[in-house]
Amino acid sequence: MTDKKNEAADLAVEKELEGVPEHLKQDAAETGNAADLKIAELEEALSAAKQDVLYAQAETQNVRRRMEKEAQDAKAYAATTFARDVLSVSDNLTRALEAIPAELREDDKMKALVAGLEATGRELESVFAKNGITRIAAMGLPLDPNQHQAMVEIPSADAEPGTIVAEMQAGYMIKDRLLRPALVGVAKKAE
Repeated sequence: MTDKKNEAADLAVEKELEGVPEHLKQDAAETGNAADLKIAELEEALSAAKQDVLYAQAETQNVRRRMEKEAQDAKAYAATTFARDVLSVSDNLTRALEAIPAELREDDKMKALVAGLEATGRELESVFAKNGITRIAAMGLPLDPNQHQAMVEIPSADAEPGTIVAEMQAGYMIKDRLLRPALVGVAKKAE
């Protein structure tokens, strides 16, 4: 049915063009071809522009996502330097508590001081926990170079070689990142 309509339209065009000189018909045909070429050229340019817009939108979205992730990381790990500094305070407090002899712990004059130091240590651990700072487990575990730093090898008949048998300094993580590796001694075969 559409073919009949097209044929009828073509006949109507031919009838309309009767009496028009041939050179004018050719100019009209050439003008039509030029217009068709121009339309095709413009459609191609439009398609390229649409593709460029899509790429630009995708790039903008990627940049936005990266910026959001960087902002989240900055917020989550902003206290890293401060936390490292406070870890040395925690280490010193722990060493001070360990250095107090048992007989001084029982002395009535020293009990309040020891209790105060122990309470300060617990509060410090509580603050670490609130801020996502956790101690790395070490003793009795195999050496993990991502969390532990081997300082010495200790001959041992009891422990499997590569197992941590001594901890010189506790290691810590802040959320899922290493804050400070645990300094450890690793078992080796006894000679």
